Amino acid sequence: MASKTPHSDGMTEQCEKCGRETPHEVSVELKTESSKSENAEFSREPYRVSQCRMCGDETSTRMNNA
Repeated sequence: MASKTPHSDGMTEQCEKCGRETPHEVSVELKTESSKSENAEFSREPYRVSQCRMCGDETSTRMNNA
């Protein structure tokens, strides 16, 4: 059975906008890369999304560069 771990305030990353290490919310999202509606479900790719909890700046990085 899957379980969620408690939220930790210890996750910090470099924020380009703030110019320093700040707390971030990190998640994985499936994004559709095709602009065509036909077969769009086959063009989804995982992205790592990181949002600074201080300024709200968000970065998105494609995880599968095959």
